[in-house]
Amino acid sequence: MQLTSFTDYGLRSLIYLASKPERICSVKEISEYYNISLNHLVKVIHRLAQLGYINSSKGKGGGIKLAFSPSSMKLGDIIEKLEPNMDIVECFNKNTNSCRITNSCQFKHFIKEASEAFIKTLNNYTLEDAMITKTIQIKDKL
Repeated sequence: MQLTSFTDYGLRSLIYLASKPERICSVKEISEYYNISLNHLVKVIHRLAQLGYINSSKGKGGGIKLAFSPSSMKLGDIIEKLEPNMDIVECFNKNTNSCRITNSCQFKHFIKEASEAFIKTLNNYTLEDAMITKTIQIKDKL
C-alpha cells in the first residue's frame, strides 16, 4: 500500500502547523519549506480545512493554524479521511471490479484485515507523535 502524495502533503502540513502553535502560517511558507507545488498544496490545505483539521482566515494577517491539539489528532483517522480510496485490490471496488474469481477468492479477506490493522495501528499514534521531536520545532528559513 502506498499513500498518495495528497495524503503525504496533508500529513506534512499538519506536522508543520503543529510545530508552530504560537503563530498563523501561510500555505506559501509550507510549500517553500517542503519544496511542494503551491497549487497542489492549496488543494490539500482546502481539504484539511473542509475536514476541520485546520482553521483558515483570508486577507491581511490571514493564514492557517491547527484546529485541535496535535495530541488529539489520530494518524489513522487523518489518513482515512485524506486518502481518496483505500481499495488496495480491484475486488474492493464493486463498481470497477472485473476479477473473475472474486466470489471464490479468499485473498480479499486477508487484504481487508491487513488494511484495517494498518489504520488501527496508526490510530495508536497522534500528530504529536509524528512530529520530528516534541522539543525541537521546525526551524524557520531565513
